[in-house]
Amino acid sequence: MMSPCRVMVTGASGFVGKRLCQALAAGGMQPTAVVRREVTEPLAGEILLTDLLDAERVTSAMHGIDCVVHLAGRAHMLDDRAEDPLAAFRQANVETTLAVAAAAMAAGVKRFVFVSSIGVNGSQTAAAAFSEHSTPSPAADYAVSKLEAEQALQALLAGSSTELVIVRPPLIYDASAPGNFARLLKLVDKGLPLPFAVSSNRRSMISLNNLISFLMLVISHDKAAGQLFVIADGASFSTRQIVDLIAQGMGRKARFFYVPQTAVRLLLSALGRQGMYVQLYCSLEVNVARARELLGWKPVEDPSSALMAAGREYRLQHTADA
Repeated sequence: MMSPCRVMVTGASGFVGKRLCQALAAGGMQPTAVVRREVTEPLAGEILLTDLLDAERVTSAMHGIDCVVHLAGRAHMLDDRAEDPLAAFRQANVETTLAVAAAAMAAGVKRFVFVSSIGVNGSQTAAAAFSEHSTPSPAADYAVSKLEAEQALQALLAGSSTELVIVRPPLIYDASAPGNFARLLKLVDKGLPLPFAVSSNRRSMISLNNLISFLMLVISHDKAAGQLFVIADGASFSTRQIVDLIAQGMGRKARFFYVPQTAVRLLLSALGRQGMYVQLYCSLEVNVARARELLGWKPVEDPSSALMAAGREYRLQHTADA
């Protein structure tokens, strides 16, 4: 097992990056937190304020770094107002990723961990859960850019001394999560009835703490070198069960009403929100056997408890803010 003492984290001011820097520092490592702009909240480790496309500065900063964890990028957005969303995703998620990896290779960094997305595999599962052997089938521009970044990294780093590790997580949840999970927390907290009275889908997700524990493992584990991992909590829930668990954590009773799924699908399609229907009513399951068997990874927290904790912490935060 390699024992890196210096780890550079791009996107360090983000949801995952902040927590990863904290975990690295707590684990006795020296994180370098890379950010694009001045941060108002404290970050663990040395802070590097830079444009990731500044090759000379980034390469210089990487000398002596053992591992780079690349989290920076353009995230999926519900209302994307870019004139050409795919081009914007490619610039942020492919071109910038390649620039960072090229700097790592030039600086002699031992390992490059790229956090991709389960969306590379597809937006839903029918029979078998997604695994590392599933044929990629990205359905959204964001996922297309992540797949292209993976392929470009594999070509760039092949035969070099910089080991590549690719990690594809599904939705990452926590009380402080952004995006769709934040919207769900807000709806449940308001006590609004939700249209999931009949919900038999199965969704795999991963808690922030479980993802951080896995990233800490692939940073240093010898057997992670050159590997692709799909990762999740290891348990799946229906959308109704997810809402129920969040509500329990908030000390509320979840409220549901029945709407035929066909009607929901037609309505959301008419509104240009087909992706929302897939996320709420379709299944997406992830098989984490490789992470367990090859690396011996185990989730650090039970997903039911983690979902309740997310609801509880969200309620506490917003009660304090009121």
